[in-house]
Amino acid sequence: MATNVFINLPVSDLARSKRFYTSFGWTLDPNFSNDDAGAVTISDTIHLMILTHSHWAQFTDKQVADATTTSAVINAISVEEPRQIDTMVDQAITAGATEGKAQEFGFMRSRTFADPDGHTWEIMWMDPIARTGDWAAVQAKYGEQQFA
Repeated sequence: MATNVFINLPVSDLARSKRFYTSFGWTLDPNFSNDDAGAVTISDTIHLMILTHSHWAQFTDKQVADATTTSAVINAISVEEPRQIDTMVDQAITAGATEGKAQEFGFMRSRTFADPDGHTWEIMWMDPIARTGDWAAVQAKYGEQQFA
């Protein structure tokens, strides 16, 4: 059985967040969505639960962090082709996201955005050669890279 990942985020305006996350191709699952929550399917095994602050409070005694001023997590999603990064991030920006930091190392590339509540997402691609850990092959293909 495949492992599923459920990312849960508190949102200040559920309707806005439903529109935002479905605007770039992720789908809302009506079977698990209501006035307090939205279940967004990112892939067959990755799901996003967007929850009103009052619904979020049912799962924790901690205060909801203001993600526009603090950072606790970066949600990273990989894509198969580098060009998909630009498509997805550009669509998110059009839908109301704020662009964050980008990284370019040749063998790995990413761009980030913050959703309307400030939650950070990184869309990234890594050359399959780098995933093997064969850094000699990576250097042969890309040369010396500066990591900043």
